[in-house]
Amino acid sequence: MTENKPLKRFGQNYIVDKNIVNKFVGLFDPKPDDMVLEIGPGRGAITEQLMEKSNNVYAVEIDSRVIEDLSKRFEKLTIIEADILKLDFDIFSKFPTKIRAIGNIPFNITSPIIFNFIEKRALISDAMFIVQHEVAKRMKAGRGTKDYGILSVILEAFTTVKIVAKVSPNVFYPKPNVQSAIIHLVFNKEFPADLDEKVFLQVVKSAFGNRRKTLKNSLKNSIFGSCDFSGINQFLSRRAEELNLNEFFQLTEYFMQAYD
Repeated sequence: MTENKPLKRFGQNYIVDKNIVNKFVGLFDPKPDDMVLEIGPGRGAITEQLMEKSNNVYAVEIDSRVIEDLSKRFEKLTIIEADILKLDFDIFSKFPTKIRAIGNIPFNITSPIIFNFIEKRALISDAMFIVQHEVAKRMKAGRGTKDYGILSVILEAFTTVKIVAKVSPNVFYPKPNVQSAIIHLVFNKEFPADLDEKVFLQVVKSAFGNRRKTLKNSLKNSIFGSCDFSGINQFLSRRAEELNLNEFFQLTEYFMQAYD
């Protein structure tokens, strides 16, 4: 196998500690009939473990340098050369079961990957990722804490989130300057059928647009600025981090009506 150097432009930090790989895949616990999707297999450390446990492993890889090596090592691996953020998930719609995703994903595109998976969640059962620990805390944060924000609210609406374990920088090459964590997302939440998901996402992002300001100021400086706020006076003096998920749902319902 050619030892390709990690590329900064792809946010690559390869896992070089086999114990962590074993732990990661063990926690994921793929079964033989699972439809497994690995994001960024790189040198194939995680792939090797997945191939031993599942009969249906697909890998999405943007780095063309590693694909030939992966193809030679894993004959039964289906490799899709693509950017995960531009991948057409409809190719998985023919699968008999939902996708189970796993990956040591680039820190610089963690949030876009998460939002992309939320959009495609009808095809996804769960996902286990290694992410920056600070981002993991934001994913799981509760209302009123300093880490509570856009990720916290949106993930609570669509998933069950668990921080499974912390990961030392020493297991990566090159070694990042931050701690990492293994997170598990289960796409098991039913979003309210009477609400518009796009409006909900816009409400949450707008509410946290000016974090230190009241909702009145944040919303006035958003796409909702021209709306009549008279029906949500009870929210306007509060800050976004003070609201729970149901209150964000209430704001969504209000702005859906305001747009009609």
